[in-house]
Amino acid sequence: MLWLALLALAALRPLAVPDEGRYGEIGRWMLQSGDWLTPRLNGLPFFHKPAYLYWLEAASLAVFGINEFALRLVPALHAGLMLVALYVAARAISSEPIARRAALMLGTSLGFLIGGQYINHDMLVASWIGVAIWCFAFAFMAGERPNAALARLGFAACAMGMLSKGLIGIALPGLVILVWLVWTRQFMKVWRLPWVSGLTLFSLLALPWFVMAQQRYPQFFDYMFVGQQFRRYTAASYNNPQAWWFYLVALALLLFPWVFFAFREIHIRPADPAPASNLRAADAWRSLCWIWVLVIVLFFSVPNSKLIGYILPVLPPLALLAALGWESVMVRRRSANKVFAALVLLNAALALVLVTQVGRVTRQGRAQDVALVLACAAAPGEAVYVSGAYPYDLPFYAQTRRALIVVEHWADLRQNAGDGWQRELFEGADFDAQAAQVLQSPPALAAAGAVPGNWLVTRAGNQLGQGVPGWKAFYQGAGWTLFRSSGALAAERPVATEQKGLPGCQDQGDK
Repeated sequence: MLWLALLALAALRPLAVPDEGRYGEIGRWMLQSGDWLTPRLNGLPFFHKPAYLYWLEAASLAVFGINEFALRLVPALHAGLMLVALYVAARAISSEPIARRAALMLGTSLGFLIGGQYINHDMLVASWIGVAIWCFAFAFMAGERPNAALARLGFAACAMGMLSKGLIGIALPGLVILVWLVWTRQFMKVWRLPWVSGLTLFSLLALPWFVMAQQRYPQFFDYMFVGQQFRRYTAASYNNPQAWWFYLVALALLLFPWVFFAFREIHIRPADPAPASNLRAADAWRSLCWIWVLVIVLFFSVPNSKLIGYILPVLPPLALLAALGWESVMVRRRSANKVFAALVLLNAALALVLVTQVGRVTRQGRAQDVALVLACAAAPGEAVYVSGAYPYDLPFYAQTRRALIVVEHWADLRQNAGDGWQRELFEGADFDAQAAQVLQSPPALAAAGAVPGNWLVTRAGNQLGQGVPGWKAFYQGAGWTLFRSSGALAAERPVATEQKGLPGCQDQGDK
């Protein structure tokens, strides 16, 4: 039921920009192009993250059609994996009632109901990090010799985490388990892991895509691992700088109000240095949960740039601690069930309000309205120019068959562009000289305006269309303006005709 509620919410809102427009369109382009090796944004290679998200998006779009729900099914499935893993682990650690309550706390949180439907890499890597930690922890708690089957599952989960978002899929589970083993005095068990079979399984799952990408693009490893992993972690020049306490507030929101019950379980101490059968299991599991939370929060608090989705991996252990804390504080009170039900309904109402209102709040930033007009007015072979900003969601909703032609002062932008859409495009152009032809300089606009069958999209209020000869306003959207080249006006056809334009027009008519 919790997962079905997540799916219902996922169908209620348009794509959020820039993230959902960017990542959703990359999946659509992969399906359209048939190139399953190279993720592409506007036809340009996009190697900020590995391809796992885009593979699943493309497959889902192929099955369910080009729509938001098909995209959101991918993070929703991984949110479901996180929920099931928590329930199974909590039931083995404590009891059925505790496991059920922990799952309810996670499943009714904003982190699950909102984060679980958001189209980016965060929920994917968070779920696999959680699976990896649970598997390795249960493997080590099985006895003096770790359970080989569970350990291999842990290696496989790390591989999927790496395919989801890169090195943190390995680093975070490894760091959490390492600190926990030292704390519980089980470190010597590390040498008894099935290293050969585990690393073989990891390599078979994780490495082929990275190797093939490096073979096609010799600069790939340096760009993804040095530029997008290490440099993004250590540099202070990337977007969204936040204070050190950012993730404390984020956790209070993502797991509200359950997170406050977790503090009841803050008492931990090292487990006794004895064989696994004699370990104080309750202390060992409680320490795992807190180490899991603290290590990952500290890890992501170090960089200057902080995003709320980064902290999703700590929701499962916090939900388990919160369930244990509720058991200690509330379960014997006569009103406990009523209070719990009221808090569940409060969270559901908050999620519903957020989901239903986000489209109205973000209306001016999105280009969905312009995309649907363009889809019905443009012919498949006509070129679409953009300038001054990049409409991330327009290609997805219009279902353009060609890359947008982006007009800017690219030479200047290479010297002073920040961490934004311009950099995403010109860095992608460095990988593919032929695809880079979609990046053109301002004189291209005047020439395009005199040619029939061209379109221009700019942000509303931008005077570019009026200031360049040959362009005439065609449609004014909430946040973007659509222009048509004046050379095409004599052949202009009404927007609503039986002769459809781009595939996005057909989908609009079917709704």
